[in-house]
Amino acid sequence: MYKLVFSERSHFMLKGKNILLGVSGGIAAYKACDLTSKLTQQGANVRVVMTESATKFVSPLTFQALARNPVYVDIFDEKDPEKIAHIDVADWAEIAIIAPATANIISKMAHGIADDMLSATLLATRAKIYIAPAMNVHMYANQAVMENMKQLEAWGYHFIEPGEGYLACGYVGKGRLEEPIEIINVINNHLSKSSRLAGKNVLISAGPTRETIDPVRYITNRSSGKMGYALAEAAASFGASVTLVSGPVHLETNASNITQHDVVTSEEMYEEMHKHFPNADIVIKAAAVSDYRPKKIFKQKVKKQEDKWEISLERTEDILRSLGEKKDNQYLVGFAAETENVIENGLQKLNQKHLDAIVINDVSKADAGFDVDTNAVTFIRQDGTREELPLAEKTKIAKALVQLIIQDLEEH
Repeated sequence: MYKLVFSERSHFMLKGKNILLGVSGGIAAYKACDLTSKLTQQGANVRVVMTESATKFVSPLTFQALARNPVYVDIFDEKDPEKIAHIDVADWAEIAIIAPATANIISKMAHGIADDMLSATLLATRAKIYIAPAMNVHMYANQAVMENMKQLEAWGYHFIEPGEGYLACGYVGKGRLEEPIEIINVINNHLSKSSRLAGKNVLISAGPTRETIDPVRYITNRSSGKMGYALAEAAASFGASVTLVSGPVHLETNASNITQHDVVTSEEMYEEMHKHFPNADIVIKAAAVSDYRPKKIFKQKVKKQEDKWEISLERTEDILRSLGEKKDNQYLVGFAAETENVIENGLQKLNQKHLDAIVINDVSKADAGFDVDTNAVTFIRQDGTREELPLAEKTKIAKALVQLIIQDLEEH
C-alpha cells in the first residue's frame, strides 16, 4: 500500500529565512520595531523597506539598529552601482511582511502601482507575501479596501487580520495591527502547514483532450481545466513538486514549483502521465479525457455533402485504469463527472480502477459542472468513508481536497 513519511518540523520556521519587512505610514509603525526585533531573535535575516510616510513615525536608524541591515526608503538612492536596489531586495526575499499595511499600500498592491521603494519592491518580488492591515475601523470596512483585499487574496497573498480595540484615532473597533508575536505565530503556523508535502512529487492531469477528425475539426468536451489547475496550485502551496499534464486550455500557473507539460490528444496524455507516474507520490487524474476518437483521420478538410456523414469511433486508452493497474506506492485519485446515479457510478469507478480515492461531482448542475468557477464534490476513500464538500470556489475545493489527501496519507 502507500506510505509517505512526514518529517518533524520546528515551530521556528523563520530561522535562516530572508525576510523583507515593509513598513508603511501609520501610527502602528512603532509596533514594526518590536516585530523586527522578534524576527531577528528567531534567527531571520531582516531587511526593512519603509515608505516616506513611515519615516515620519519611526526613524530608519531604529530599524537599522534592530535588523543590523541597511534600511531602504528612497527608490533613487542606489548605493551599489552594480545592483538595482529594489530588484536586489525583491530577489533576495523569501518572505515579505507588510506591517503595518495601510489602505494606501494595499490599494497600490492591488492595482500594480510602483511609485516608491516599497511598492516597486513588492511588485518585483516572488516571495510569499503576508499583509497585516492597520487603519481606522471605517477605512477597514470601506468597500474599496475590502475589494482590494479580496483581489490580493485571490492572487495568493496572505492576510493577518487586525485585532479589535482602541485605535489611535479614538474609535474602538477592528483595525488595530495584530501584535508582533501573533504575526510571527500566524506565519510560522502557515509555513508549517505549507510544507506538509515538501519533498513529495505530485502528478496532476487537467483539461480536455482533442481527437482530430480532419485539419479543421476535432472531438472534445466542455472541460476548462480550472479544477485541475486549482489542484496544481493547491498542491504547490503545500510544498510539493508538481507535474501538471494539461490538455489545451486558456489557463496559466503561477507557482515556481509547478512544471507543466502540454498535450492535445488522449494518446499524448496517456504517454505523458505514464512517463511521470513512476516518480510520483500522489497522482490526481482530473483531466476529462476523450473516451472515443475517430478511427480514420482525414488529411484534408472533408467537404460538405448532401447526405449525412457518419464517423466511426474507437475507444481510447483508459488512462486511470492503466495507472491503477501499475500502481505501487502511489496514492491515486480519480475524478468522476456524472449526471445520474452520481454516487453509485463514482463508487464503481473507485473499485474498478484500483483507486485510493475518488472525487465525484454532478456536472448536470449549472454551478458545479464544466467551465465554471465553483464546484461541489464528494470525496470517497477506498475504505468507503466520505467527505461532502459543498458548493464553493474551485480554488477552495482544491485546497480542501489536497488537505484530505494529506490527512489520509498521514493516518496510514
